[in-house]
Amino acid sequence: MRLTTKGRFAVTAMIDLAARQTDGPVTLAGIAERQSISLSYLEQLFGKLRRHQLVSSIRGPGGGYRLAREMDAITVADIIIAVDEPLDATQCGGKENCHDAHRCMTHDLWANLNKRMYAYLDSVTLEALVNRQVRPDADMAVLKNIRRRATLATRTVAAV
Repeated sequence: MRLTTKGRFAVTAMIDLAARQTDGPVTLAGIAERQSISLSYLEQLFGKLRRHQLVSSIRGPGGGYRLAREMDAITVADIIIAVDEPLDATQCGGKENCHDAHRCMTHDLWANLNKRMYAYLDSVTLEALVNRQVRPDADMAVLKNIRRRATLATRTVAAV
């Protein structure tokens, strides 16, 4: 399962908007330029964000977008869901018909992963991202070391 550019761009654009809105409405053209995201793509994403009441638009000269809620009341999960990004590691979309109309053997594994992904993304607020309070998990170094050892072990076996 991968998060697509739709979700990544939406989160990036929302961070940009949140960080700059104290100076007044933020234009999509400005976000597009700063973040190297297509303006037409941002227009599509912000249409969805507006429908989910995460942003509001101000028309006319000096117009643009503002957050519709406080930064601490918007989570990454809110943003991802608003732009229709699927948070589903199952092949069946939770319908339990993964394997020839039956539940596959790994369904519970992927369903539990879905719950944990959602819980994590729902725990991270836009405010935390703007204030750079999200840090790498200390356990990530352990995962990198495990991968490195596995790669080295595979090379050693292949060389013998």
